[in-house]
Amino acid sequence: MSEKDTETFDVLELAEHVKKQRWWNKMFGKNNSGPAAEKYSVATQLAVGGVTGWCAGYLFQKVGKLAASAVGGGFFLLQIAHHTGYIKIDWKRVEQDVNKAKKQLKLNSDKPTKEVRTKFNEVQVFVKNNIVLTGGFAGGFLLGLAS
Repeated sequence: MSEKDTETFDVLELAEHVKKQRWWNKMFGKNNSGPAAEKYSVATQLAVGGVTGWCAGYLFQKVGKLAASAVGGGFFLLQIAHHTGYIKIDWKRVEQDVNKAKKQLKLNSDKPTKEVRTKFNEVQVFVKNNIVLTGGFAGGFLLGLAS
């Protein structure tokens, strides 16, 4: 026998190897490159997308209500302070500043920057490659907003 025929190999106990890994490594793997459609079943993609979408939608709903309450309450308190004489608002200056800001926004909104176009293209590619995952996320997000 030659040396090639008598090579020895280490045996890897797969069950023990999997037990030692963290749950997120089992779920997402160490190599995260490439679309999820190539790595995971449709059910796994829908479950992960749906759960993360629901969490994001639920948080978005709660934070949105809190932000709306804070902004509305702030305007309400400013109006009360103005009407009771604690503060005086220069409405002409506010109008000038708002018009100036509108002009600046109009000038800057003609053509999106290179960074915005690049990020938009990256998102498009991700959605195309992971359509089941993003579909589950969108559905979960809407359910999270509704709950």
